Amino acid sequence: MSDSLLAKKYVDGIYIPAGLIVFGTAILKREFLHYAVLVAIVLGAIKFVRTQPKKVLKPDAFQEFELKEKTIISHNVAIYRFGLPNPSDILGLPIGQHISIGAHLPQPDGTTKEIVRSYTPVSGDHQPGYFDLLIKSYPTGNISKHMASLAVGQTIRVKGPKGAFVYTPNMVRHFGMIAGGTGITPMLQVIRAIVRGRKAGDTTQVDLIFANVTKEDILLKEDLDALTKEDKGIRVHYVLDKPPADWQGGVGYVTGDMITKWLPKPAEDVKLLLCGPPPMVSGLKKTAEALGFKKARPVSKLEDQIFAF
Repeated sequence: MSDSLLAKKYVDGIYIPAGLIVFGTAILKREFLHYAVLVAIVLGAIKFVRTQPKKVLKPDAFQEFELKEKTIISHNVAIYRFGLPNPSDILGLPIGQHISIGAHLPQPDGTTKEIVRSYTPVSGDHQPGYFDLLIKSYPTGNISKHMASLAVGQTIRVKGPKGAFVYTPNMVRHFGMIAGGTGITPMLQVIRAIVRGRKAGDTTQVDLIFANVTKEDILLKEDLDALTKEDKGIRVHYVLDKPPADWQGGVGYVTGDMITKWLPKPAEDVKLLLCGPPPMVSGLKKTAEALGFKKARPVSKLEDQIFAF
């Protein structure tokens, strides 16, 4: 996101210092005024270039990023904040794409093996200087368990961008989304981009079915509820496998009836996005096809009507 040329960082960091150089020279050594103007312009240009956001991701090379902060969400979920080299740096991750995290981890046979897993940050390039990852750690997980063991100051290895999906404003009229557990992260990334783009003319509608086991398992519920309250074009439908007695949302697994009730009907300007455990995604592809959506490929392409992250 580009800043206005009247932004405070430019006023404080460029215009005022340049003005002081010129003004001071005009008072003390007026004959050097044209040199002062030239120096002010050169120094201002250098400072301007240095304050521009720099994309740090490399698609073909791992880089190390330091853990700056760890926010515990529950006993097995945390948000990990990693610092970028400079405060003005951005990850350079297009909306809808993800990063790869690699680590050399010990194996049961005593050897060490490089394990790579994909994650979608819950932050974006409109937030320079860092990126946030929401990760649920599993006892049998490789990278997720490794992440849970990290202490502030330690690093992870990251490369990217990866993935076939890149969001562009108004690419469809209406998104239907179905997420399970941590599969919410790419959906949230797209939804936030849509909401941020409203002023620029993004009219995309979103209906999201978010499936979890218990109410306590619903990740980022406050964020999602705030987005639906702020934007009437965003609607979230919660489904629980083991709901509390007073639960008002959906119950059980996501069914064809739920998709028909809550999500847009198949159309050329409609896309269905899926992200969650592989068995869930596989079953939903077949269910959606039976409802009239175009058959999903084993590996999704951007142009597909059903796209699985």
